[in-house]
Amino acid sequence: MNVTRQDVDALNALLKVEVVPGDYQDKVKATLEKYRKTAKIPGFRPGHVPFGIVQKQYGKGVLADELNKIVNDGLYQFIAENKIDILGNPIPKANSEVDGNFEKPENFTFEFEIGLSPQFDLPLSSKSKFDHVKVKIDDALISKQLEDLTRRYGKLISADTVGEKDMILAQFVELNEEGEIKEGGILHSSTISMEFVKNDEAKQSLVGKAIGDKVVVNPTHVSRGGNDTASMLGIQESALETISDKFQMTINEIKHMEAAELNQELFDRLFGEGAISSEKELKERIAADLSNMFANDSDRLLTRTIYDELLEKTAISLPDAFLKRWIKLSNEKPISDEQLDAEYDGYAKSLKWQLIQTSIFKNNEIKLDNQEVIEFTKGLLVSNYAQYGIPAPDDSELTKSALQVLGNKEEANRIYDMLAEQKLTDYFKSTVKLLEKEISYDDFVELASK
Repeated sequence: MNVTRQDVDALNALLKVEVVPGDYQDKVKATLEKYRKTAKIPGFRPGHVPFGIVQKQYGKGVLADELNKIVNDGLYQFIAENKIDILGNPIPKANSEVDGNFEKPENFTFEFEIGLSPQFDLPLSSKSKFDHVKVKIDDALISKQLEDLTRRYGKLISADTVGEKDMILAQFVELNEEGEIKEGGILHSSTISMEFVKNDEAKQSLVGKAIGDKVVVNPTHVSRGGNDTASMLGIQESALETISDKFQMTINEIKHMEAAELNQELFDRLFGEGAISSEKELKERIAADLSNMFANDSDRLLTRTIYDELLEKTAISLPDAFLKRWIKLSNEKPISDEQLDAEYDGYAKSLKWQLIQTSIFKNNEIKLDNQEVIEFTKGLLVSNYAQYGIPAPDDSELTKSALQVLGNKEEANRIYDMLAEQKLTDYFKSTVKLLEKEISYDDFVELASK
């Protein structure tokens, strides 16, 4: 067998595979002999079918299978030995036929197209400057977190009137266009939280109301819409389009969250016995925890910013025509040219980023070894245990759990991606010049949501 390469241009090449009888004859004969021993052909006992009959009946199919294996092995061996960086996989040359005769097999020639990985330079160096945006941990943010903690560990008590953060147990009755109770309409009791009522008019219509009061509301204005609205009314989401936008809401009960006291009992519940002993220490701990939490968000925002700039400014050409053919041939389900054209830009963007990341990892000898992945997974498990206040098991049990998680292909891919992103972020932080910048929490959320 002989494999030769012919470059079409910088991004495309042809591989020609020439196969001679010596490459396939023995393998075809051996396979046919196995068939002969098990073939069931009328008039012959199993194992006594003449070879010529077996060859006539199965020869072409066996030859085709063997040629396919030989050619595939030859292609990938040639690619590996010559260190050719390809995109996708080799595909048969367009509008070409196999050069060879299956009736009287002798020499065969196959031609394949390959897409070559492009050469490019990354516009990234120690002179590159990027904002490293951090959340300003000020008194207002600490107070907000302190309020959330005391409410989370507080207790519900009955209240006489509705406050802006109270919970209301109410009965909803559907009204008709005249504002009267709709015959056969919806009648359902449910709960709403005033904290999640974003419509100002609806919120003000409820604040200050007492048990037994009736208020006409639009159900979408006192819920978060969609499935939440449907659940509040006890109906399917698909039925929302058919109902009235006016409901009589009768307040049956009001619950107020009484915040927990800032005392040693709360400190111990939050951080363990004796870890915090004063409100001052609690605020310092909250500030440190917020800083650590937002540090990861700041790094993710930095990585996203650099990602966007690299995609925009890195000049990468792709063998588009080849890739489109390869996508169509390798796709499990048929894909039309229109669908392919509509989705190709997104695919090309993803491929360009893969090439950029691969280049960064290769040129800087960044690797993901198995032990590192296991240790990273163990760290994720420890964090999960801590989140629920559960002590982590011993190291051997933790390792066993990590291996079980990595045994799930989807989970393993997710974890590899997380570790790769962390390494990429570390590389960016150690390479570019960071311009440290503090902004408010609200501004940070707005920036991160873009």
